[in-house]
Amino acid sequence: MSTETKESPLWKPGRSLMEQSNLKKYIDWLFVKKGLYFRSYKDLWEWSVTDLEDFWESLWNYFHIKSHDLYLEVIQKPKSGMIGTKWFTRSKLNYAEHIFRNKTKDRPAIIFQSEQNTLTEISWETLEADVAAVSTWLRQRGIKPGDRVGGVLPNIPQAVVAFLAVSSVGAIWSSCSPDFGKSAVIDRFQQIEPKVLFVTNGHVYNGKTYDSTSFIQSVASSLPSLKDIVLIDNITSEFKPDRFTSWEDILHLPNHGLDFDAVPFDHPLWILYSSGTTAKPKAITHSVGGCLTEHMKALVLHQNVKPGDRYFWYSTTGWMMWNYALSSLLCGATLVLYDGAPAFPSSQVLWSLAEKAKITHFGSGAAYFIASMRAGVSITSDRLKHLETIGSTGSPLTPEAFEWIYSHVKKEVWLISLSGGTDICSAFVGGCPILPVHAGEIQCRMLGAKVEAFDEDGNSVIDQTGEMVITQPMPSMPVLFWGDVDNEKYMASYYEMYPDVWRHGDWIKITSRQSVIIYGRSDATLNRDGVRIGTAEIYSAVESIPDIKDSLAVYLEKEDGSGTISLFVVLAKDKELTEELKGGIKDILRTQYSPRHIPDTIEQVKDIPYTISGKKMEAPVKKILMGMDPAKVVNPDTMRNPESLGEFV
Repeated sequence: MSTETKESPLWKPGRSLMEQSNLKKYIDWLFVKKGLYFRSYKDLWEWSVTDLEDFWESLWNYFHIKSHDLYLEVIQKPKSGMIGTKWFTRSKLNYAEHIFRNKTKDRPAIIFQSEQNTLTEISWETLEADVAAVSTWLRQRGIKPGDRVGGVLPNIPQAVVAFLAVSSVGAIWSSCSPDFGKSAVIDRFQQIEPKVLFVTNGHVYNGKTYDSTSFIQSVASSLPSLKDIVLIDNITSEFKPDRFTSWEDILHLPNHGLDFDAVPFDHPLWILYSSGTTAKPKAITHSVGGCLTEHMKALVLHQNVKPGDRYFWYSTTGWMMWNYALSSLLCGATLVLYDGAPAFPSSQVLWSLAEKAKITHFGSGAAYFIASMRAGVSITSDRLKHLETIGSTGSPLTPEAFEWIYSHVKKEVWLISLSGGTDICSAFVGGCPILPVHAGEIQCRMLGAKVEAFDEDGNSVIDQTGEMVITQPMPSMPVLFWGDVDNEKYMASYYEMYPDVWRHGDWIKITSRQSVIIYGRSDATLNRDGVRIGTAEIYSAVESIPDIKDSLAVYLEKEDGSGTISLFVVLAKDKELTEELKGGIKDILRTQYSPRHIPDTIEQVKDIPYTISGKKMEAPVKKILMGMDPAKVVNPDTMRNPESLGEFV
């Protein structure tokens, strides 16, 4: 991603958005209720990360968080560090209860489409009845607060129902997408020992039907903790095992309505997982109260989600954006789900969904927008008249993709690039409805997130690239890593480089206008004569060449302390890596960036290795090229395309 961006913004908020935005209403509320006046977003942000107690308590009151017990303290810090920080002590609440206080007959709760199902609306009445039935069954089977319940499910409404039922009884949810390999699912669920597992008999993706029955049986036999397996019929199949419970049978059982078990603020809500590409995935455990307050802050204030909006984020149940998007129900929005490939039967399928479902907020990974740009997608101006925001995350969105969205999708749309991750199940940096959008830049550091860029000496810097750190605790930081004795993995993941400071592992710049530019993962940062270069810069330039479909850059150290930058490229069909094309790659890197960006070697490969969640596997490829045993470096079941490793091995 370019270190230089155009001074003129691609988009500015109109007067009506600025005056009617949720953020402006919150600012006005702070003035009326607390006598606080902020002249700018920067002033508001500085207050939010300085006076933590007042800020987070203001959100509790502003969003009318319902607790079944009064809290004693807003924040209770440990003697040192951030791990062990307690929030809203003694309070008791329930996540699902906050979702169902938005039930209404005026609009659907969920809109769903898949490769095999046309657009379908699910009412709040139906959602509540289904959740009540499943939660009643869970209680009858002895599931209680603290028990773990897993799901290997596509992105279908039943997954939302299962989660809300689990949450309503105070149990802990954890899900994997059915495209995970068998060992990837087992590696995750063996750690948390679920008592119940929700599964489907198969799924449809990219026009192909995948039968999951033998896969499910194999996974189940590896989880001795399981007491029950619930089977959802998602494809036509003759599979009717005796030991599985039918989803339809559960829905038809008598129940007494929907009840909610209140649990402490820091009680686990769900368990997410690190990618697990180089070791067993870490079971990152998030709290009920932390995700509740964080998601309402992020969605309401930073994405301007309002009651009646329609919120969509293309995801699977194995990516934290599924959990994040589900929280749009907390805001009174309708959740839009899609299950299937993003470009089948054509690259227009999700854009057509946005039109048909009248989506207000449309989100996906950055790779999707870049793929749409390369596929030549162009939306006519009247198709997306309901669309207000486009959200992008997962990897840095290139300046070219920013510009493409405004020139080929919708000129008036508010583009929200955000970055955070599984680590907090939210974003540290993201959108702001009262600030402009500049190409290649994330608008702001989000409220309550004290994000800084540290130089090599640990000094906070502006307009200079550095390590992304967070220097104050947030409620949505993990309460623990499941099974992590004495928080050893937790400490090693974030706190080894800087004492008591969270190092996130991204290479960023905070600009003088307070926007943020992300250059990629810092552990994959390239080094040229002591000058660090983000891989996103390389990709932005190289992948703008029409003959190049994809690329990956790694830095390989030598024993003498020097090193080389190796670039691997995937070319368009029938294209070859000629000396002329190599020269073009070098020229564009030299012109757009500097001679330091030019790789020492350029090689053609058939494919670039990706994780299931769509991230380039820079660090594992580097380790393989440095001579490490591939079997110890990466688990193929965590990959989208494990066959791609062959060329690097």
